[in-house]
Amino acid sequence: MTRRRPVTEDEVALFEAAMGRRKLPEETPPAGERSAGSKTPQPRPYSQPRPRPTGIDGRTAEKLRKGALEPDATIDLHGLTESAAHSALVAFVRNASRGGARLLLVVIGKGLKPAAPDEPFDLELDRRTRGVLKVMTPRWLREAELARFVADVRTAHRRHGGSGALYVYLRKERRHA
Repeated sequence: MTRRRPVTEDEVALFEAAMGRRKLPEETPPAGERSAGSKTPQPRPYSQPRPRPTGIDGRTAEKLRKGALEPDATIDLHGLTESAAHSALVAFVRNASRGGARLLLVVIGKGLKPAAPDEPFDLELDRRTRGVLKVMTPRWLREAELARFVADVRTAHRRHGGSGALYVYLRKERRHA
């Protein structure tokens, strides 16, 4: 049986503020940090994470969500080893970008059953239970080698494979004169 540590007042206040139930209390800075003209305490810094900007507009995102766009090219990676799948993905994305494709479908498979809820998180365990390609493919697409081609990555619509496939929307290729 694992023992949980007690939650501090600050953690409770931060959680409540994040959930919109109450505002964070204002915190007064230490005496040495106060400016001479400032009599009001500064609010405690808190920022919500900003949504990650994507390289697609709202209309395109909606069409992808509905499965209304047909992929320009498709690759099926499941059944390949990790290194073979990585090599194939890199070559596929580069060639598709050079060929003017915009929407790619990368079939990765759904992986195995998820880990039991009481098991602690472990990357190696996650890779075994969810499937190597399911975990690694999005990571490869964010790495510098491919990120310069990729505008957005999202789970495919059910008609294109659902959670066993990814849409990869490519940036427009820049033509150098």
